[in-house]
Amino acid sequence: MLTELNIAVIGGDARQLEVIRKLTELDAKLFLVGFDQLDHGFAGANKVKLDEISLEQLDAIILPVPGTDLNGNVETVFSNETVLLTDEVLLKTPEHCVIYSGITNDYLSKIVDKANRKLVQLFERDDVAIYNSIPTVEGTIMMVIQHTDITIHGSTIAVLGLGRVGMSVARTFSALGAKVKVGARKTADLARITEMGLKPFLLKDIEEEVTDLHVCINTIPHMILTAKVISRMPANTLIVDLASKPGGTDFRYAEKRGVKALLAPGLPGIVAPRTAGQIIANVLSQILVEVLDKRKESSS
Repeated sequence: MLTELNIAVIGGDARQLEVIRKLTELDAKLFLVGFDQLDHGFAGANKVKLDEISLEQLDAIILPVPGTDLNGNVETVFSNETVLLTDEVLLKTPEHCVIYSGITNDYLSKIVDKANRKLVQLFERDDVAIYNSIPTVEGTIMMVIQHTDITIHGSTIAVLGLGRVGMSVARTFSALGAKVKVGARKTADLARITEMGLKPFLLKDIEEEVTDLHVCINTIPHMILTAKVISRMPANTLIVDLASKPGGTDFRYAEKRGVKALLAPGLPGIVAPRTAGQIIANVLSQILVEVLDKRKESSS
């Protein structure tokens, strides 16, 4: 139980509702900022504005998956209110207050460092990333079906990167009958790709490997699908870029050449927000329970 914790949940989309629901069940005292248009009432949770919170009492601040934008604004789907998170706000919290978000950016990292607070990026955790790969794969399948005129079965698909998402994507499309090849840099990854029964190739050879593709799925958050690479693809190739913004694709050149290229980060929150929210809520509640247990141990 989280009875002793005071937590501010600031902004977010439908995924955040699952977090609020879970923390309410665990009896945490919640302050909801950016939820004034939400009809659903959560027992023990108070809808407030940021300046109405006694910040010095907070044990944690939970931000949406993106954290903030580069100007410090927090996304508020359930409110027209503009919520700005600054280092001045964080400095008013206790030193033990922890900020949780899915990912970070230069602005968020800077104000957290300036306030000397701890930032936990949930999407950096293996468990969250692996759980999230499930709705990501389902969303990718949906996009491929919607934007091609062929079956996945028998198609030639390249997956770029064998990280937590790339592995799940490659395995699933292979199971659907696609001819899957996977590009990676590390020799250990090439060995794993071979063990999975898929065709491995080195990313340095990507220009030769894209000439016969129906679909190219990128998971690498760096420019990998350059104009030179895209120029070697068939014109009817579909690119689905799952990497975080701005992706790893030259979208300008793809459009110029007539290659359909879709940037699709955050698919879990789009195709399965309830499941995606439950993933975040379960992991976050585990972390908070551990934090509370450690605090009790140190005080006893």
